[in-house]
Amino acid sequence: MTQLVLLHGIAQQHKGPHTLLTDWYPGLADGVTLAGAVLEKRDVTMAFYGDLFRPAGHRGLGEPELDASDVEEGLERDLLLAWWGAAARAESQVPGPDVAARGRTPYLVQRALDALSHSAFFAGIGDRMLISDARQVRRYFTEPDLRTAIQARFLAALTDRTEVIVAHSLGSVVAYEALCAHPEVPDLTLVTLGSPLGVRGLVLDRLVPAPRFGRGRWPAPVRRWTNIADRGDVVALAKELAPVFGERVTDVIVHNGAEAHDVRPYLTARETGQVIAEALRTLGAE
Repeated sequence: MTQLVLLHGIAQQHKGPHTLLTDWYPGLADGVTLAGAVLEKRDVTMAFYGDLFRPAGHRGLGEPELDASDVEEGLERDLLLAWWGAAARAESQVPGPDVAARGRTPYLVQRALDALSHSAFFAGIGDRMLISDARQVRRYFTEPDLRTAIQARFLAALTDRTEVIVAHSLGSVVAYEALCAHPEVPDLTLVTLGSPLGVRGLVLDRLVPAPRFGRGRWPAPVRRWTNIADRGDVVALAKELAPVFGERVTDVIVHNGAEAHDVRPYLTARETGQVIAEALRTLGAE
């Protein structure tokens, strides 16, 4: 019976729950071990929704070809521009939006994609994957049936023994909205990693329930919320969530090295392990 539920972010459509759990569990166990506790794999479940983004007819053949002309106005475009601006501020080799582009670049989005190709943060991610990533975020917020189906996958993974939720990136948005919508779920510890929940304009203002006067609602089932972010994480543009969701959120800064948004260094961090270990010890004491 599951004590801990994991919830992934974008770009996992060609994996599955067992594959992802195999990827995540060693790092998760290492972080908990550093904190002086033990976490058995049988007590962990991956809430998987990546296949809901997998295009029909693309069985292992990769993503459809996409270029700057395919980027939709609105959230897709705005996300790419926000990532560009954040990468330029963090990395001197990334030309910023205020630097004139060399040569002919007919699209502002193409300038963004060209600039991000110089980013260590986005190393190895081609244009079509960047566009696909932005598109998944846009689809979550603009396609109600998809949003509901993704949240249902998460809720189905919870049991009456679930004590801890560890949610990465877009997964933190899914967990937050689903828990707000289901106050009857038993008390939980929520750990968000590299979360974009506090990003105004792009994410925060699209949440359900909507923030009031710039402040987000506290999810009723959550008794403790720890938000962990790397200062170099371009996706987690707002590193601290307490200013938005209240002082009950504990914000923790970690250093993930070159892979600032990758879930694995988040999981191996002692700080992440400590939160999980304390929740499990509390469970054992009850």
